[in-house]
Amino acid sequence: MSAQFDEYTRRIGVRRSVGRTGICYDNAWAESFNAALKVERVHRTVYPTREHAYRDVTSWIELRSNQRRLHSALGYRTPHEVESELMQAAAA
Repeated sequence: MSAQFDEYTRRIGVRRSVGRTGICYDNAWAESFNAALKVERVHRTVYPTREHAYRDVTSWIELRSNQRRLHSALGYRTPHEVESELMQAAAA
């Protein structure tokens, strides 16, 4: 990762996470996300084509997970709320 990006994330208060090889807990957030996606959407749907699957999963992420789902790691806020706050802080 570039030094410029590292400086930017530090300046806006974002703590980056880069996993280590062989440490399963480093990827726990991704595993949790994938489990929710599968349980709430993918396993309940039969997709006629890959394009349908792509559009449906993208829609679920953008409309359900990012807009309405509260995340404990974000202080029980939505990713959309957190992103908006970060963008406002970066613009200030």
